[in-house]
Amino acid sequence: MISWVPPVRSDRGPVAGPLAGLTAGVKDNIEVAGVRSTCASEFFADRVADADATVVRRLRAAGADVVATLNLAEFAVGVTSQNSAAGGARNPWDPRRVPAGSSGGSGAAVAAGLVDVALGTDSGGSVRLPASACGVVGLRPTPGLVDVTGVFPVSADFDTVGPMARSVDLVARVFDVLTDQPRRPRAAPVRIGVPRRFVTDDVDPAIAAAVRACTATLADIGFEVVEVEVPHAEDAQDHVYTLLYADVAEIHRERLHRAPERFQPATLQRIRQGLDIGPAARRAAAHARSDFRAGLRGVFEEVEVVVTPTLPVDVPLAADCGSVLDQSRRLGQLSYPWSLHNGPTLSLPVGFHPSSGMPVGAQLSAARADEEALFAVGRAYQAATDWHTRRPPVRR
Repeated sequence: MISWVPPVRSDRGPVAGPLAGLTAGVKDNIEVAGVRSTCASEFFADRVADADATVVRRLRAAGADVVATLNLAEFAVGVTSQNSAAGGARNPWDPRRVPAGSSGGSGAAVAAGLVDVALGTDSGGSVRLPASACGVVGLRPTPGLVDVTGVFPVSADFDTVGPMARSVDLVARVFDVLTDQPRRPRAAPVRIGVPRRFVTDDVDPAIAAAVRACTATLADIGFEVVEVEVPHAEDAQDHVYTLLYADVAEIHRERLHRAPERFQPATLQRIRQGLDIGPAARRAAAHARSDFRAGLRGVFEEVEVVVTPTLPVDVPLAADCGSVLDQSRRLGQLSYPWSLHNGPTLSLPVGFHPSSGMPVGAQLSAARADEEALFAVGRAYQAATDWHTRRPPVRR
């Protein structure tokens, strides 16, 4: 799950900064100078990065000690992190279960206490899904606010780099380090929206109950909670798939032609989805994305934050993953639509499943560049609850 990074020596001594004293790990598609950057793929087994990615430089400049690179789904294409040349990452709450993906190693490392903070990448849910499955906080920032130089791409339209930690406050501190976006002074959010129906009614009842309890807590501590409609959400996942997998297939076209057998089987199955996506389908999906964003602008004129579940089902057992494509669609059913949005989404822990004991997460989404609204609501929620303080059981 983890590769340790040699310490960076400095003649100036320890670096003071907002992250001084914290250890950090980065997903292994984010380059760390002098360290293998494998993307969990046989293709890149011996690839060594020449320079730090911009986000790694920023962590170090802020005083964080970058100590590890972390496992992932191969080329960040996958939702369980089992399709890795390094072997599948597992969930510290129950090693029989997946940590979700594709940033599974990042979520697991934070949950297990191996690092204080971790960076993941999120194109369709790859920070938010592991945050939910591992009981930590994870942010998909507004696309474009965090520099992705030195990060191996999935799709230029959807790629983001986001922090993961146990608390909203620490995620916010890391986000401030990663972006040049100045914090906008704003009044605390007042109105929170809960969709009457978001994508599907087929959500595990225990997960739906945990998210309802979360919104009830928010109401109890002073937020106004109202019902909203999220237009065009039902088809949003399909449009993300069209745009994202067309890009993925193009990025890997030469590797698909030259040595398809070197991909993990699940990766190969997913990448091949994009081979037959033509220009007309892409144009239609791009038009639908514009409609979805226009609808959301109306929603965020009514409310400042929208709350939805992160995962629609309990965290699956690694042995019960089933069909790769069916599994991907189901696990990402509620995260992919928010990737079509051009604003931020934060996943935070809101309870545990009564049957499995696994963490349950909720997504908070806000208007473009309004991460502050998410942090304000998340901080208030964590001040009133203790889900984020729970730790996985100690295992031998």
